[in-house]
Amino acid sequence: MNEKLKKTLTTISRTGTVTRVSTDKPYVALTFDDGPNPAYTPQLLDILEQHNARATFFMVGEVAEQHKDLVAEVAARGHAIGNHSWDHPSFPTLTGSQRRRQLHRCATALAPHGLRLFRPPFGHQDLASRLDALWLGYEVVAWNVLAGDWRDWRSDKILQKLVGRIQPGNIVLLHDSLFNAPDEGCLDRTPTLQMVDRLLEEYTGYEFVTVPTLLQSGRPVREPWYRTGDRKWLSNLKTEDSLQGEPDAQERES
Repeated sequence: MNEKLKKTLTTISRTGTVTRVSTDKPYVALTFDDGPNPAYTPQLLDILEQHNARATFFMVGEVAEQHKDLVAEVAARGHAIGNHSWDHPSFPTLTGSQRRRQLHRCATALAPHGLRLFRPPFGHQDLASRLDALWLGYEVVAWNVLAGDWRDWRSDKILQKLVGRIQPGNIVLLHDSLFNAPDEGCLDRTPTLQMVDRLLEEYTGYEFVTVPTLLQSGRPVREPWYRTGDRKWLSNLKTEDSLQGEPDAQERES
């Protein structure tokens, strides 16, 4: 093993993947994956503004490329933007060059608003994909609170999943869009928007901040985060375009 690889492995063992922040401040980070979505993201921005809340949006490059004005609006309204890959594949299923291309293409689509924050699609990560993110200078951000809002659930059920979980330093995973879903019923983000509005109304003792603000407020907790998905489950997922009967990006380019 060469010295550079040894140094990198040592760095990973010390840094890990951010899952929360140990802080005395009443800060919580709401994070939204898979957008931007022209139907739902603007509504979400208005809800956040009404409650003077800030959030972090992990965007898919292929979608961001089509909605650059919306990307700029998210940034202009005080929110953070992170990299969520170009077209949302499970990174452990890709080669190193494919993973790095995913990150580069997404970063280009998000420029100049994207930060060096990365959330792996599906939360899937192995050692090789963690190394790729590290070499490209990304802080990998996971979560420690899971709302399950990618399912076809009502807003009250999603909110119930968060009861007792809104605590200082926590990072909450939500979705303002779904790039992949098992069926069309899951694509409606209205229950998530309703839940966010209720959450911000009820938890007035907390300040909802961006991931960068949260990281600066205390000690980031970094943990080993290595997860891979079931290939059969992944193969059964469909893109939003295909569920709505529209051609996907590959078909549009052909």
